[in-house]
Amino acid sequence: MTDQDRQNPLDPYLIISSDCHAGLPTERYRPYLDSRFHRQFDEFLGQAQARREESTRLGIRNDAFAEKWFHDNEEGLRGGWDAAQRVKELDGDGVAAEVVFPDADAVDSQTAAPFGVGLGLSGDQDPELGMAGAQAHNRWLADFVSEHPERHCGVALLPLTGEVDRVVAEVRRAKESGLGALMIPSMWVDKAPYHDRRYDPVWAAAAECAMPVVTHSGAAPRHEYGDHLGIYVSEVTWWPARPLWFLLWSGVFERHPGLKFGVAESGCWWLPNLLWFMDRLYLGAHGGKKLSPFAELKRPPHEYLDRQIFVCATNTKRRELAQRYEIGVDNILWGSDFPHPEGTWPDTRAWLKRTFHDIPVTETRRMLGLAAAEVFGFDTGKLAPLAQRIGPTPADLGQSADAAAQAAVEASWARSREVGRHWLTDHDFPVLGADA
Repeated sequence: MTDQDRQNPLDPYLIISSDCHAGLPTERYRPYLDSRFHRQFDEFLGQAQARREESTRLGIRNDAFAEKWFHDNEEGLRGGWDAAQRVKELDGDGVAAEVVFPDADAVDSQTAAPFGVGLGLSGDQDPELGMAGAQAHNRWLADFVSEHPERHCGVALLPLTGEVDRVVAEVRRAKESGLGALMIPSMWVDKAPYHDRRYDPVWAAAAECAMPVVTHSGAAPRHEYGDHLGIYVSEVTWWPARPLWFLLWSGVFERHPGLKFGVAESGCWWLPNLLWFMDRLYLGAHGGKKLSPFAELKRPPHEYLDRQIFVCATNTKRRELAQRYEIGVDNILWGSDFPHPEGTWPDTRAWLKRTFHDIPVTETRRMLGLAAAEVFGFDTGKLAPLAQRIGPTPADLGQSADAAAQAAVEASWARSREVGRHWLTDHDFPVLGADA
Protein backbone atom coordinates (compact mmCIF):
# COMPACT_ATOMS: atom_id res chain seq x y z
CA MET A 1 0.00 0.00 0.00
CA THR A 2 1.39 3.41 -0.98
CA ASP A 3 1.28 6.68 0.93
CA GLN A 4 -1.41 7.79 -1.49
CA ASP A 5 -3.56 4.75 -0.75
CA ARG A 6 -3.41 5.43 2.97
CA GLN A 7 -4.30 9.11 2.62
CA ASN A 8 -7.77 10.56 2.67
CA PRO A 9 -8.18 12.45 -0.63
CA LEU A 10 -9.57 15.41 1.34
CA ASP A 11 -6.47 15.69 3.56
CA PRO A 12 -4.21 18.74 3.30
CA TYR A 13 -1.07 18.33 1.26
CA LEU A 14 2.21 17.52 2.95
CA ILE A 15 4.38 20.00 1.05
CA ILE A 16 8.16 19.79 0.96
CA SER A 17 10.05 22.45 -0.96
CA SER A 18 13.04 20.85 -2.67
CA ASP A 19 14.71 24.24 -3.15
CA CYS A 20 14.92 26.92 -0.46
CA HIS A 21 17.82 29.11 0.63
CA ALA A 22 19.41 30.23 3.89
CA GLY A 23 22.58 32.07 4.79
CA LEU A 24 23.95 34.47 7.34
CA PRO A 25 24.62 38.11 6.53
CA THR A 26 28.11 37.54 5.17
CA GLU A 27 30.09 39.36 7.87
CA ARG A 28 28.51 37.13 10.54
CA TYR A 29 30.22 34.01 9.18
CA ARG A 30 33.46 35.03 10.92
CA PRO A 31 32.98 32.82 14.04
CA TYR A 32 32.44 29.78 11.79
CA LEU A 33 35.57 30.42 9.71
CA ASP A 34 39.02 29.13 10.67
CA SER A 35 40.89 32.12 12.08
CA ARG A 36 43.82 31.71 9.69
CA PHE A 37 41.50 32.83 6.88
CA HIS A 38 40.23 36.00 8.60
CA ARG A 39 42.55 38.32 6.67
CA GLN A 40 41.31 36.98 3.32
CA PHE A 41 37.76 37.15 4.64
CA ASP A 42 38.16 40.86 5.42
CA GLU A 43 39.40 41.41 1.87
CA PHE A 44 36.37 39.52 0.52
CA LEU A 45 34.02 41.67 2.62
CA GLY A 46 35.71 44.81 1.35
CA GLN A 47 34.88 43.84 -2.23
CA ALA A 48 31.11 43.52 -1.62
CA GLN A 49 30.20 46.97 -2.93
CA ALA A 50 32.27 46.45 -6.07
CA ARG A 51 30.53 43.13 -6.72
CA ARG A 52 27.13 44.78 -6.29
CA GLU A 53 28.02 47.59 -8.68
CA GLU A 54 29.24 45.07 -11.25
CA SER A 55 25.95 43.15 -10.97
CA THR A 56 24.04 46.37 -11.58
CA ARG A 57 26.18 47.23 -14.60
CA LEU A 58 25.61 43.79 -16.14
CA GLY A 59 21.85 44.01 -15.60
CA ILE A 60 21.76 41.19 -13.05
CA ARG A 61 20.64 43.67 -10.38
CA ASN A 62 17.81 46.20 -10.87
CA ASP A 63 18.04 49.15 -8.45
CA ALA A 64 14.33 49.98 -8.48
CA PHE A 65 13.30 46.36 -8.02
CA ALA A 66 15.83 45.84 -5.21
CA GLU A 67 14.60 48.87 -3.27
CA LYS A 68 10.96 47.77 -3.48
CA TRP A 69 11.76 44.11 -2.73
CA PHE A 70 13.60 44.85 0.49
CA HIS A 71 11.04 47.46 1.56
CA ASP A 72 8.02 45.23 0.98
CA ASN A 73 9.49 42.05 2.48
CA GLU A 74 11.83 43.28 5.22
CA GLU A 75 10.35 41.14 7.99
CA GLY A 76 9.98 37.94 5.99
CA LEU A 77 13.46 38.15 4.50
CA ARG A 78 14.93 37.78 7.99
CA GLY A 79 13.79 34.18 7.66
CA GLY A 80 16.89 33.72 5.53
CA TRP A 81 18.88 33.30 8.76
CA ASP A 82 16.44 33.71 11.67
CA ALA A 83 14.96 30.29 12.51
CA ALA A 84 11.83 31.61 14.23
CA GLN A 85 10.96 33.94 11.36
CA ARG A 86 11.68 31.18 8.87
CA VAL A 87 9.18 28.80 10.45
CA LYS A 88 6.59 31.58 10.37
CA GLU A 89 7.16 32.11 6.63
CA LEU A 90 7.09 28.38 5.83
CA ASP A 91 3.84 27.98 7.76
CA GLY A 92 2.31 30.90 5.88
CA ASP A 93 3.18 29.26 2.59
CA GLY A 94 1.84 25.88 3.73
CA VAL A 95 5.31 24.29 3.45
CA ALA A 96 5.94 21.61 6.07
CA ALA A 97 9.61 20.96 5.25
CA GLU A 98 12.38 22.15 2.97
CA VAL A 99 15.74 21.40 1.39
CA VAL A 100 18.06 24.27 2.30
CA PHE A 101 20.61 25.59 -0.20
CA PRO A 102 22.96 28.56 0.45
CA ASP A 103 22.63 32.29 -0.28
CA ALA A 104 19.36 33.61 1.12
CA ASP A 105 19.73 36.99 -0.62
CA ALA A 106 19.52 36.64 -4.40
CA VAL A 107 19.24 40.39 -5.02
CA ASP A 108 22.15 42.11 -3.27
CA SER A 109 24.18 39.02 -2.25
CA GLN A 110 24.31 40.26 1.33
CA THR A 111 24.22 36.68 2.61
CA ALA A 112 26.94 35.27 0.37
CA ALA A 113 28.91 32.39 1.84
CA PRO A 114 32.58 33.29 2.45
CA PHE A 115 34.70 33.64 -0.68
CA GLY A 116 31.69 33.25 -2.98
CA VAL A 117 31.34 29.50 -2.54
CA GLY A 118 27.54 29.51 -2.31
CA LEU A 119 25.54 29.33 -5.52
CA GLY A 120 28.71 30.46 -7.29
CA LEU A 121 30.60 27.35 -6.16
CA SER A 122 32.97 26.53 -9.01
CA GLY A 123 36.07 24.56 -9.85
CA ASP A 124 38.10 27.71 -10.51
CA GLN A 125 38.05 28.86 -6.88
CA ASP A 126 41.17 28.65 -4.73
CA PRO A 127 41.07 25.15 -3.17
CA GLU A 128 42.06 26.33 0.31
CA LEU A 129 39.69 29.28 0.41
CA GLY A 130 36.95 27.25 -1.24
CA MET A 131 37.03 24.53 1.39
CA ALA A 132 37.35 27.08 4.21
CA GLY A 133 34.32 29.03 3.00
CA ALA A 134 32.31 25.88 2.45
CA GLN A 135 33.08 24.56 5.92
CA ALA A 136 32.15 27.89 7.51
CA HIS A 137 28.74 27.79 5.84
CA ASN A 138 28.27 24.08 6.61
CA ARG A 139 29.03 24.63 10.32
CA TRP A 140 26.51 27.45 10.55
CA LEU A 141 23.90 25.53 8.53
CA ALA A 142 24.19 22.51 10.81
CA ASP A 143 23.40 24.73 13.79
CA PHE A 144 20.55 26.38 11.91
CA VAL A 145 18.74 23.22 10.84
CA SER A 146 19.18 21.61 14.27
CA GLU A 147 16.50 23.90 15.72
CA HIS A 148 13.78 22.12 13.71
CA PRO A 149 15.55 19.06 12.27
CA GLU A 150 12.36 17.34 11.12
CA ARG A 151 11.59 20.33 8.86
CA HIS A 152 14.97 21.00 7.25
CA CYS A 153 17.42 19.06 5.11
CA GLY A 154 20.57 21.15 5.04
CA VAL A 155 22.66 21.01 1.85
CA ALA A 156 26.39 21.02 2.58
CA LEU A 157 28.67 22.88 0.17
CA LEU A 158 31.25 20.48 -1.26
CA PRO A 159 34.18 21.85 -3.33
CA LEU A 160 34.49 18.53 -5.11
CA THR A 161 37.41 19.44 -7.38
CA GLY A 162 39.86 19.81 -4.46
CA GLU A 163 41.93 17.18 -2.70
CA VAL A 164 39.84 14.00 -2.70
CA ASP A 165 40.70 12.87 0.84
CA ARG A 166 39.63 16.24 2.24
CA VAL A 167 36.46 16.18 0.20
CA VAL A 168 35.52 12.72 1.47
CA ALA A 169 36.28 13.83 5.03
CA GLU A 170 33.95 16.81 4.59
CA VAL A 171 31.18 14.50 3.33
CA ARG A 172 31.42 12.45 6.50
CA ARG A 173 31.80 15.48 8.76
CA ALA A 174 28.73 17.12 7.19
CA LYS A 175 26.71 13.94 7.69
CA GLU A 176 27.73 13.66 11.33
CA SER A 177 26.79 17.31 11.91
CA GLY A 178 23.21 16.68 10.78
CA LEU A 179 23.27 17.85 7.16
CA GLY A 180 21.49 15.72 4.59
CA ALA A 181 22.66 16.50 1.05
CA LEU A 182 25.71 17.74 -0.88
CA MET A 183 25.99 20.56 -3.41
CA ILE A 184 28.87 20.21 -5.87
CA PRO A 185 30.13 22.76 -8.42
CA SER A 186 28.17 22.96 -11.64
CA MET A 187 31.41 23.83 -13.44
CA TRP A 188 34.77 22.13 -12.90
CA VAL A 189 36.47 24.68 -15.22
CA ASP A 190 40.12 23.56 -15.51
CA LYS A 191 39.86 20.67 -13.05
CA ALA A 192 39.13 17.02 -13.85
CA PRO A 193 35.59 16.57 -15.26
CA TYR A 194 33.19 14.37 -13.37
CA HIS A 195 33.77 11.26 -15.45
CA ASP A 196 37.28 11.06 -13.93
CA ARG A 197 37.72 8.06 -11.65
CA ARG A 198 39.46 10.27 -9.06
CA TYR A 199 35.98 11.24 -7.84
CA ASP A 200 34.80 7.67 -7.24
CA PRO A 201 35.65 7.78 -3.49
CA VAL A 202 33.42 10.86 -3.17
CA TRP A 203 30.49 9.22 -4.98
CA ALA A 204 30.95 6.14 -2.80
CA ALA A 205 30.98 8.22 0.40
CA ALA A 206 27.86 10.14 -0.65
CA ALA A 207 26.03 6.88 -1.37
CA GLU A 208 27.20 5.31 1.89
CA CYS A 209 26.06 8.36 3.86
CA ALA A 210 22.73 8.45 1.97
CA MET A 211 23.37 12.08 1.00
CA PRO A 212 21.97 13.05 -2.40
CA VAL A 213 24.38 15.02 -4.57
CA VAL A 214 22.93 18.11 -6.24
CA THR A 215 23.95 20.92 -8.53
CA HIS A 216 22.22 24.31 -8.50
CA SER A 217 21.97 27.11 -11.02
CA GLY A 218 24.13 30.16 -10.40
CA ALA A 219 27.65 29.56 -11.66
CA ALA A 220 28.36 30.37 -15.31
CA PRO A 221 31.34 31.73 -17.31
CA ARG A 222 30.11 35.32 -17.04
CA HIS A 223 33.41 36.69 -18.32
CA GLU A 224 32.48 35.28 -21.74
CA TYR A 225 29.14 37.10 -21.95
CA GLY A 226 30.26 40.72 -21.82
CA ASP A 227 27.28 42.98 -21.18
CA HIS A 228 24.85 40.62 -22.89
CA LEU A 229 22.56 39.48 -20.08
CA GLY A 230 20.49 37.36 -22.46
CA ILE A 231 23.43 35.01 -22.98
CA TYR A 232 23.76 34.47 -19.24
CA VAL A 233 20.08 33.73 -18.64
CA SER A 234 20.02 31.40 -21.65
CA GLU A 235 22.91 29.31 -20.30
CA VAL A 236 22.68 29.52 -16.53
CA THR A 237 20.33 26.52 -16.32
CA TRP A 238 22.48 24.47 -18.73
CA TRP A 239 25.59 24.36 -16.56
CA PRO A 240 24.01 22.56 -13.57
CA ALA A 241 22.41 20.04 -15.94
CA ARG A 242 25.70 19.25 -17.68
CA PRO A 243 27.14 17.00 -14.92
CA LEU A 244 24.14 14.68 -15.36
CA TRP A 245 25.28 13.31 -18.70
CA PHE A 246 28.91 13.16 -17.55
CA LEU A 247 27.90 10.98 -14.63
CA LEU A 248 25.47 8.86 -16.63
CA TRP A 249 27.53 8.03 -19.75
CA SER A 250 30.72 7.41 -17.75
CA GLY A 251 29.00 4.73 -15.69
CA VAL A 252 28.99 6.52 -12.33
CA PHE A 253 25.38 5.58 -11.69
CA GLU A 254 26.10 1.98 -12.68
CA ARG A 255 29.14 1.74 -10.37
CA HIS A 256 27.35 3.50 -7.50
CA PRO A 257 23.70 2.37 -7.58
CA GLY A 258 23.06 3.97 -4.18
CA LEU A 259 24.06 7.43 -5.39
CA LYS A 260 21.23 9.93 -5.83
CA PHE A 261 21.80 12.94 -8.09
CA GLY A 262 19.64 15.99 -8.66
CA VAL A 263 19.61 19.26 -10.59
CA ALA A 264 18.10 22.25 -8.75
CA GLU A 265 16.50 25.47 -9.92
CA SER A 266 17.02 24.75 -13.59
CA GLY A 267 13.49 23.71 -14.46
CA CYS A 268 12.77 20.31 -15.97
CA TRP A 269 11.55 21.43 -19.40
CA TRP A 270 14.85 20.26 -20.95
CA LEU A 271 14.68 16.71 -19.64
CA PRO A 272 12.11 15.01 -21.93
CA ASN A 273 14.03 15.71 -25.14
CA LEU A 274 17.36 14.88 -23.52
CA LEU A 275 16.02 11.57 -22.22
CA TRP A 276 14.49 10.76 -25.62
CA PHE A 277 17.82 11.49 -27.29
CA MET A 278 19.92 9.47 -24.83
CA ASP A 279 17.58 6.48 -24.82
CA ARG A 280 17.54 6.34 -28.62
CA LEU A 281 21.34 6.38 -28.77
CA TYR A 282 21.60 3.58 -26.23
CA LEU A 283 18.83 1.51 -27.84
CA GLY A 284 20.47 1.68 -31.28
CA ALA A 285 18.49 4.25 -33.25
CA HIS A 286 19.57 4.65 -36.87
CA GLY A 287 21.56 7.81 -36.14
CA GLY A 288 23.72 5.98 -33.60
CA LYS A 289 24.33 2.64 -35.33
CA LYS A 290 27.85 3.62 -36.38
CA LEU A 291 28.83 4.09 -32.70
CA SER A 292 30.37 1.45 -30.47
CA PRO A 293 28.17 0.04 -27.69
CA PHE A 294 28.02 2.08 -24.50
CA ALA A 295 29.89 -0.44 -22.40
CA GLU A 296 29.75 1.58 -19.16
CA LEU A 297 25.95 1.28 -19.05
CA LYS A 298 24.06 -1.90 -18.29
CA ARG A 299 20.59 -0.43 -18.84
CA PRO A 300 19.01 2.38 -20.88
CA PRO A 301 19.31 5.94 -19.53
CA HIS A 302 15.67 6.20 -18.48
CA GLU A 303 16.19 3.40 -15.98
CA TYR A 304 18.99 5.32 -14.28
CA LEU A 305 16.76 8.40 -14.25
CA ASP A 306 13.96 6.56 -12.49
CA ARG A 307 16.34 4.84 -10.07
CA GLN A 308 18.77 7.60 -9.13
CA ILE A 309 18.09 11.01 -10.71
CA PHE A 310 15.63 13.73 -9.75
CA VAL A 311 14.96 17.37 -10.57
CA CYS A 312 14.27 20.04 -7.96
CA ALA A 313 11.88 21.81 -10.32
CA THR A 314 11.62 25.16 -8.62
CA ASN A 315 8.39 27.03 -9.31
CA THR A 316 7.30 24.20 -11.61
CA LYS A 317 5.59 25.46 -14.75
CA ARG A 318 2.42 24.28 -16.45
CA ARG A 319 4.41 23.28 -19.53
CA GLU A 320 6.59 21.03 -17.39
CA LEU A 321 3.61 19.38 -15.71
CA ALA A 322 2.22 18.61 -19.17
CA GLN A 323 5.43 16.61 -19.80
CA ARG A 324 5.41 14.76 -16.47
CA TYR A 325 4.73 11.32 -17.95
CA GLU A 326 7.88 11.62 -20.03
CA ILE A 327 9.94 13.02 -17.16
CA GLY A 328 8.41 10.71 -14.58
CA VAL A 329 6.03 12.02 -11.92
CA ASP A 330 8.30 10.84 -9.10
CA ASN A 331 11.29 12.59 -10.67
CA ILE A 332 9.74 16.08 -10.35
CA LEU A 333 10.25 17.67 -6.92
CA TRP A 334 8.51 21.03 -6.56
CA GLY A 335 10.31 23.93 -4.85
CA SER A 336 9.34 27.41 -3.66
CA ASP A 337 12.83 29.00 -3.83
CA PHE A 338 12.18 30.84 -0.53
CA PRO A 339 13.22 33.63 -0.03
CA HIS A 340 14.27 34.47 -3.60
CA PRO A 341 12.05 36.86 -5.59
CA GLU A 342 11.98 34.56 -8.64
CA GLY A 343 10.25 31.91 -6.51
CA THR A 344 6.69 31.58 -5.26
CA TRP A 345 7.05 33.09 -1.76
CA PRO A 346 5.17 34.88 -0.26
CA ASP A 347 2.26 33.87 -2.52
CA THR A 348 2.89 30.13 -2.74
CA ARG A 349 -0.70 29.05 -2.17
CA ALA A 350 -1.92 31.16 -5.11
CA TRP A 351 0.94 29.88 -7.30
CA LEU A 352 0.05 26.29 -6.49
CA LYS A 353 -3.60 26.83 -7.36
CA ARG A 354 -2.74 28.35 -10.73
CA THR A 355 -0.32 25.53 -11.52
CA PHE A 356 -1.87 22.33 -10.13
CA HIS A 357 -5.61 22.99 -10.33
CA ASP A 358 -6.24 20.28 -12.96
CA ILE A 359 -3.59 17.75 -11.91
CA PRO A 360 -4.79 14.51 -10.24
CA VAL A 361 -4.55 14.70 -6.46
CA THR A 362 -2.47 11.52 -6.16
CA GLU A 363 0.13 12.88 -8.57
CA THR A 364 0.08 16.29 -6.92
CA ARG A 365 0.89 14.68 -3.55
CA ARG A 366 3.94 13.00 -5.07
CA MET A 367 5.33 16.11 -6.77
CA LEU A 368 4.59 18.52 -3.91
CA GLY A 369 6.12 16.43 -1.15
CA LEU A 370 6.09 12.65 -0.99
CA ALA A 371 8.73 12.14 -3.68
CA ALA A 372 11.03 14.67 -1.98
CA ALA A 373 10.50 12.96 1.36
CA GLU A 374 11.84 9.73 -0.11
CA VAL A 375 14.82 11.33 -1.86
CA PHE A 376 15.96 13.48 1.08
CA GLY A 377 14.90 11.21 3.94
CA PHE A 378 12.20 13.27 5.62
CA ASP A 379 10.08 11.49 8.24
CA THR A 380 6.53 11.94 6.93
CA GLY A 381 5.11 10.59 10.18
CA LYS A 382 6.65 13.48 12.11
CA LEU A 383 5.54 15.98 9.50
CA ALA A 384 1.95 14.72 9.14
CA PRO A 385 0.45 16.65 12.12
CA LEU A 386 2.09 19.85 10.90
CA ALA A 387 0.78 19.29 7.37
CA GLN A 388 -2.71 18.80 8.77
CA ARG A 389 -2.43 22.21 10.43
CA ILE A 390 -0.79 24.34 7.72
CA GLY A 391 -1.07 22.47 4.42
CA PRO A 392 -3.47 23.58 1.68
CA THR A 393 -6.19 21.08 0.81
CA PRO A 394 -7.00 19.89 -2.70
CA ALA A 395 -9.96 22.26 -2.61
CA ASP A 396 -7.62 25.16 -1.79
CA LEU A 397 -5.74 24.32 -5.00
CA GLY A 398 -8.97 24.28 -7.01
CA GLN A 399 -9.00 20.48 -7.15
CA SER A 400 -12.15 18.58 -6.32
CA ALA A 401 -11.54 15.51 -4.18
CA ASP A 402 -14.99 14.15 -5.07
CA ALA A 403 -14.52 10.67 -6.51
CA ALA A 404 -16.44 11.39 -9.70
CA ALA A 405 -14.61 14.67 -10.27
CA GLN A 406 -11.22 13.06 -9.71
CA ALA A 407 -12.14 10.26 -12.09
CA ALA A 408 -12.90 12.90 -14.72
CA VAL A 409 -9.55 14.59 -14.08
CA GLU A 410 -7.74 11.25 -14.37
CA ALA A 411 -9.59 10.54 -17.61
CA SER A 412 -8.59 13.91 -19.06
CA TRP A 413 -4.93 12.89 -18.72
CA ALA A 414 -5.40 9.26 -19.75
CA ARG A 415 -4.06 9.68 -23.28
CA SER A 416 -0.92 11.49 -22.10
CA ARG A 417 -0.35 8.84 -19.45
CA GLU A 418 -0.82 6.05 -21.98
CA VAL A 419 1.63 7.61 -24.41
CA GLY A 420 4.14 8.29 -21.64
CA ARG A 421 7.65 8.00 -23.02
CA HIS A 422 6.44 7.53 -26.56
CA TRP A 423 9.76 6.15 -27.82
CA LEU A 424 9.25 3.21 -25.43
CA THR A 425 5.49 2.71 -25.63
CA ASP A 426 5.25 2.51 -29.45
CA HIS A 427 2.53 5.13 -29.56
CA ASP A 428 2.41 7.41 -32.59
CA PHE A 429 1.89 10.63 -30.64
CA PRO A 430 3.62 13.05 -30.86
CA VAL A 431 6.15 11.42 -33.19
CA LEU A 432 6.03 11.79 -36.97
CA GLY A 433 8.27 9.06 -38.30
CA ALA A 434 9.47 5.55 -37.67
CA ASP A 435 12.91 6.61 -36.40
CA ALA A 436 11.51 9.01 -33.80
